[in-house]
Amino acid sequence: MVRERLPWILILLVVVWLYKSFIPPPPKICGTPGGPPITGPRIVLRDGRHLSYEEYGVPKEIAKYKIIYIHGHSTIKNDPLLEALNLFEEFHVYIVGFDRPGYGESDPDPKRTFKSTSLDIEELGDHLKLGTKFYIMGYSAGGALGWGCLKYIPHRLAGIILIAPGFSFWWPSLPSTLVEEAFYQQDQWIQWNILIAHYTPWFIYWWNTQDTHKLFPPSNATNSLRMLSDSDQIMDNLQEYSTQQGLYESYLRDGLVLFGDWGFDALNLENPFVGMEGLVHIWQGDRDEDVSVEVQRYIVNNLPWIHYHEVPNVGHKFAFEDDIKYQILKVLETATHDM
Repeated sequence: MVRERLPWILILLVVVWLYKSFIPPPPKICGTPGGPPITGPRIVLRDGRHLSYEEYGVPKEIAKYKIIYIHGHSTIKNDPLLEALNLFEEFHVYIVGFDRPGYGESDPDPKRTFKSTSLDIEELGDHLKLGTKFYIMGYSAGGALGWGCLKYIPHRLAGIILIAPGFSFWWPSLPSTLVEEAFYQQDQWIQWNILIAHYTPWFIYWWNTQDTHKLFPPSNATNSLRMLSDSDQIMDNLQEYSTQQGLYESYLRDGLVLFGDWGFDALNLENPFVGMEGLVHIWQGDRDEDVSVEVQRYIVNNLPWIHYHEVPNVGHKFAFEDDIKYQILKVLETATHDM
């Protein structure tokens, strides 16, 4: 009798183990028993979620430029890119960074999409009384979400700066050969992450909490390229704070959103600033290993109302350099003066 039941018991144990491996634990919400503390200001959004933010630069009442900054995949509202207080004062900039949902001290949003994040940004602008229009600056994954702002809240934008913005491998307007080239530019483990997030999202937690990265070590070509991209090494590891509510609702939810269905094709977007020039800018390093420079060039060639700035001999984190920050703000100032 025991021998007959043993295979079924083993099968049941395997099923239970797989279920526990695939299902992420619930997030540790800030301010709840056992959760991380709340250390800074937050607003309450339309659905009751909290959004944490940090203000920089000159007071918004006297600022020439009011900017909402969207951080990337591995950063937070206190992004090192915002460590340019002297430049903010020189250019009379007020800038506010916020923890995207699930990051830092912002509540998770299990229904997070490009549209919902754009509406979060609009609410933040209203809560802080930034006026009917404000600027957006987004870096990397935050730049990808900047495309969402162009789609869903263009009427609220005074201008937008996208720094090495991500794109979708599933935009119909991108040539398949270009997409394939960009896909195989990634290390194999990242390739699997992209495919899993898109086709089997229920598998992404297990994939990222096991030692699966050991199956696909970085290629020699990638390693040698990183040696040439010295500016990619300057950013601190902010993972402990950014994922303190849980890996799934921060980093992994990013993957599900960025590699899922965006709900639009950015190459079909129309210029929200018809009759005005210089209000949409993309900055890109030509040695970027994370975002294909070839795809970026194709996008701007097909959207001629975007001003494109390609920086030579730098990688993905080139904008953390002070001289690049200066150039970005200087171009913004020049564009608005020419209006």
